Amino acid sequence: MEVIQKVIEEYFKSWNDGFKSKDGDGIRLFMSENFVGYWAHSNLDQPDRYDYNYDLNSVLEQYGNAEKSFVPVSVSERKNGEEFLIMGRETNRIDGKPYSAQCMFVWRKEKDNWKLLREYIELER
Repeated sequence: MEVIQKVIEEYFKSWNDGFKSKDGDGIRLFMSENFVGYWAHSNLDQPDRYDYNYDLNSVLEQYGNAEKSFVPVSVSERKNGEEFLIMGRETNRIDGKPYSAQCMFVWRKEKDNWKLLREYIELER
């Protein structure tokens, strides 16, 4: 479990580096080519879907001074340690104002690397 916790820390660091550089290449290195994500909030009837090829640079450009953090609540090992299901709370601090979301991530071992296979992010507002 220590290994996957380190991967998560590195993943969120890559987001924070991306917010500064406006370059999503470091983030994409953590994603499986089969990655699928969903993002929603209370005003949406259905979540927005995105995949490995979504324009991360465009997303990063939307944010001025931003920082992302994550607090895991539950870490469940699956498939004899080849996958982890992680649930927790993500907070994006944008220009000093916090925006929190409940998240679920599925990480899978691909070759010798941990890759993000799926994520679901539900904003708390």
